[in-house]
Amino acid sequence: MIICCGVPLAVGFGGSFFTNSLDWYQTLAKPAFNPPSWVFAPVWTVLYLLMGVSAFLVWRKGPADAAVKVALACFVLQLVFNALWTPIFFGAKQPLIAFADIVLLWLAIAATIICFYRVCKLSAILLVPYILWVSFAAVLNASICMLNQ
Repeated sequence: MIICCGVPLAVGFGGSFFTNSLDWYQTLAKPAFNPPSWVFAPVWTVLYLLMGVSAFLVWRKGPADAAVKVALACFVLQLVFNALWTPIFFGAKQPLIAFADIVLLWLAIAATIICFYRVCKLSAILLVPYILWVSFAAVLNASICMLNQ
């Protein structure tokens, strides 16, 4: 459980290095529904913990099982897209490329939920807040792209 929670938390912590200097982000036009900056860290911490618990529930069904292997591969794939978003958006200052990444992230999360559901229904349910938040983040990202063409 510690490893399963620690990996997503490490991904989030790694991304935080790219948000240290938010001067560029502060200059961007943002939609009215843009949440205050302080909201992101606690929301993502909870989501990363839910992801970890979800992955643990799948893993403990038996890592040798084919369905578990596929489910965990999807989990790793979505985690890679998750890890890439922050350096693309904040580090490279490329909101449009970050939007492409978040679309791929959303698809990978959806695939993960489907695969997790086949192994452990609770693990899939635990990922619902994650896909909802990423859906919101995708709309926010797209809005920032449109407002700052």
